[in-house]
Amino acid sequence: MNMQKSKTKQEIDWTLTLAPLILIIFMSVILLAYPDASSNAIEFLRSIFVGDFGSFYIVFGLGVFLVSIWLAFSRFGQVKLGDLEKPRFNTFAWGAMIFTSTMAADILYWSLIEWAYYFGATPFGMENLSLAQRQDFASTYPLFHWGPIPWSFYILPAVAYGYMMYVKKRKRQTLSEACRSTIGHHADGALGKFIDIFSIVGLLAGTATTFSLATPLLSLVVSTIFGIPQSTALTIIILGVIALVYTIAVTLGLKGISKLANLCVIIFLALIAIFLFFGPTRFMIESGITGIGKLANDFFSMATWMDPLRVSGEGGSGFPQDWTVFYWAYWIAWFVATPFFIGKISEGRTIKQTILGGFTCGLLGTFTSFIVFGNFGLFHQTQGNVDAAGMLADGASPSEVILQIFQQLPISGVALVLLAVAMIAFYASTFDAITLVVAEYSLKKLEPGQEPPKSIRVFWALIFIILPIALIFNETTLTMLQTISIVAAFPLAIIMGIIIFSFIKDLINDSKTV
Repeated sequence: MNMQKSKTKQEIDWTLTLAPLILIIFMSVILLAYPDASSNAIEFLRSIFVGDFGSFYIVFGLGVFLVSIWLAFSRFGQVKLGDLEKPRFNTFAWGAMIFTSTMAADILYWSLIEWAYYFGATPFGMENLSLAQRQDFASTYPLFHWGPIPWSFYILPAVAYGYMMYVKKRKRQTLSEACRSTIGHHADGALGKFIDIFSIVGLLAGTATTFSLATPLLSLVVSTIFGIPQSTALTIIILGVIALVYTIAVTLGLKGISKLANLCVIIFLALIAIFLFFGPTRFMIESGITGIGKLANDFFSMATWMDPLRVSGEGGSGFPQDWTVFYWAYWIAWFVATPFFIGKISEGRTIKQTILGGFTCGLLGTFTSFIVFGNFGLFHQTQGNVDAAGMLADGASPSEVILQIFQQLPISGVALVLLAVAMIAFYASTFDAITLVVAEYSLKKLEPGQEPPKSIRVFWALIFIILPIALIFNETTLTMLQTISIVAAFPLAIIMGIIIFSFIKDLINDSKTV
């Protein structure tokens, strides 16, 4: 037994395990000790990365999406990820894990409120919009921001990681290893360490944004249901409960994660059913169909709009900088872990099946959420029942607005309980997946079928809540949270580009030897 423990310790990469922890603690201390200076520094970084480099994210996003579609229908699409005769997981379990491992709690949160930010906005610089035009844009833009381009940030790296794990059979499961075909032996040196450490820190920053945005909503829901005064302490307790749930799940490995994912889908469908049954069903469905059609028609315009007039101050709104750039960066920050998980569970599928199936499962869940929850709120906005857009403009918190929207349901109490359960389950399902992957970073070598020691999984499960707690105490604004994701994502996008290039290079070279 002692020999086994010693062997486990020798397998751990202490640099990748401890360095991100030290950096995150340092960032948290700075945010807590110097809140005003931190806000000023973040605002300065925003002016650089959004103002000067915003176009980079836009072009990069469209490029990744187009490459993923090309790859699926190219001759490489028939390459199989692994030697299994049939996929490791059935289609439902596989699709459920893809949806629930990718910010599913965030999807639920933004489905309820994102449309309200767009209802009073001026996409494409159009002023004096009619009610019908505002309704169209408010129901379409969320589908764009959670549509094919951001999903490609997960799906394309996922097949690259799956190829690395199951075809190349490499023992290390890190970003530096995925870059090996381009950076060569430097993957084992200082450059490789830098890539992996920064990637983990970037992921922690991105997940902190997730927790810091949606946890206050969960806190308000719990406060409303049980009559408990809302406070920072309650939010921290809820964070602890979520961490406990996903820590237990991750110690059970992929089997536990799969069961939790299936449970999440059932809860999600139950909440969908309530909104469809008690809501304006025809309006939601028709708005959804219209939104999908408008997205298809305006896709490339939305994917390339940069609002250049904002620079001169002549009618520009800065809408793509505030939202599209933020969302592309937000999804990029998660590519450090989520695609590894998708690649891991895709053993036995071809590249084409993984790409097209991943898009189908991801978009089906995401679009359903935004069409039902988003258009429910949008209906009550257009009917004058809840002025969600006006409340946000007047400084109301998103959580308060969402609560007002839920009050429009005749069984709002039941729906709020289900929302609380769904968010906790989604959080747990998302974070147990990425915790398992990041724990694998800590191992110097990982054999096929091997999972990290439970102690390492628990260690990373606890690390994920340190920065969110600091951001909650810091009373971080939405703009600050957006900036943290955008700054962290810039170098991560470059790393993603290297990984995609290395993957395609491997495919071409390996095809020549067959």
